Amino acid sequence: MRGQFTGWPEQAMDVLWQLQGEPPRAVREHCRADRERLVRQPMIALLDAIADADPRYEDFSVWHYRTGSWWWQNQSAVIRLGRKIEIGLRFSLDGLRIQGAWWYPDPGQVESFRRAVSSERSGRELAALVEDVRGKGYDVSGDVMKRPPRGYPADHPRAALLRHRSLVAARTLGCEEWLHTPEAVDRVLAATADLDALMTWLVHHVKRTA
Repeated sequence: MRGQFTGWPEQAMDVLWQLQGEPPRAVREHCRADRERLVRQPMIALLDAIADADPRYEDFSVWHYRTGSWWWQNQSAVIRLGRKIEIGLRFSLDGLRIQGAWWYPDPGQVESFRRAVSSERSGRELAALVEDVRGKGYDVSGDVMKRPPRGYPADHPRAALLRHRSLVAARTLGCEEWLHTPEAVDRVLAATADLDALMTWLVHHVKRTA
């Protein structure tokens, strides 16, 4: 039976404070059990609650520990929506951050993206979706070339999007009291609703071809 998400305990921040900088292995091991209980397990419970609310989000992973200190200071998770298309969550001392991303593309995905961007109907739709998420406070970034790719005119009306080899829309949700309550589920669901149309476009148009 899934554990019920009740929020991150306030002590979770204390654990993350102890892991700042470059903590030696002894400090990490001393904090491991508390970090698992207070930081990582609540992320699993949050993702379970999100999946219960919307079955589209059932395919998720919550990262384990790695060698680098960053992985101890930031608890990350992803919800997979398509090949190399996912929603990411990150909990840290800065609070909770969400992003919708198509990145680290498979061979052929970049060209599928470019064809969809250059097409009048799908390209204009993506341009409007990007502006929509920007208007909701999301930073839009990615791996961006200095100029449009070969075979596409430099004055193409969506030249800026054609330069993308990945596309990421991200926003910090905050570090307020709601993080320590079940309200965090509603906050994340509201953010996934912000990203839904953009992610649906990517799933539909950026196909895996290899």
